[in-house]
Amino acid sequence: MNTEARNPRSIGLDKMTANEIVRLMNEEEQNVMRALTKAENAIAVAIEHAATAFQNNGRIIYVGAGTSGRIATMDAAEMPPTFGIDHSKFIAIIAGGEQAGTAAIENAEDEEHTAIQALNNLHLTKNDIVIGLAASGRTPFVIAACRHARQKGIWTCGIANNAKAALFDQVDHSILIETGPEVLTGSTRLKAGTAQKLVLNRISTGAMVLSGKVIENLMVDVKATNHKLKDRCIRILCDLSPTTQEEARELLEKNDWNVRRAMETLKQEV
Repeated sequence: MNTEARNPRSIGLDKMTANEIVRLMNEEEQNVMRALTKAENAIAVAIEHAATAFQNNGRIIYVGAGTSGRIATMDAAEMPPTFGIDHSKFIAIIAGGEQAGTAAIENAEDEEHTAIQALNNLHLTKNDIVIGLAASGRTPFVIAACRHARQKGIWTCGIANNAKAALFDQVDHSILIETGPEVLTGSTRLKAGTAQKLVLNRISTGAMVLSGKVIENLMVDVKATNHKLKDRCIRILCDLSPTTQEEARELLEKNDWNVRRAMETLKQEV
């Protein structure tokens, strides 16, 4: 299994200088982008299914353990403020529960029944999709969740970093990101984890673009909950209309900092 194999390039890791460690890790990370390039078509399929689920009032449900679960949790958490959607649309199920998001609970990845129970608690519908992440591709928690969802007729996708992943046998669609042995043997929070985060970046962002949550390349549904985001809303409105910054601020203040609503107000005034 590649993710557990020793990397011959880092055999002398413990004797390297800081600069040598950085250089080696930078060189090894190039494998991530090569693997992502090979998986472009597979990722695009997942984007389309995620977009369809969202447009049909379904949910995109990530399932992972350890690093994979924490990566899934991060991606799901960032969707509401970025795209102005309800937090229930992108959900992350992590082995060990919410506390595993900040503390490693390694034995939880073997608990198949808790994965099934977590999915049952969500009352799955045919409009939902389930995306399982496992660097090894053999994590029992993730496999059990995907198998259970698929048995219920839910479209499932598996993301793994090993070609012969058992996870791929339990899903409708597979995304292989073959990043090879880690610089630190078996530490899949490195290349494998980076690759998984980049895949989720593409799936979630792509799904929102296809669902009309973006105009040009601007996040017009961003929630302006702080000064930085309010400034961003002003810039977005200025980019999409002939308003000045002062006019944009005033218009956004009148529309609860909702860029779309401000744009509709401008159209009505024309």
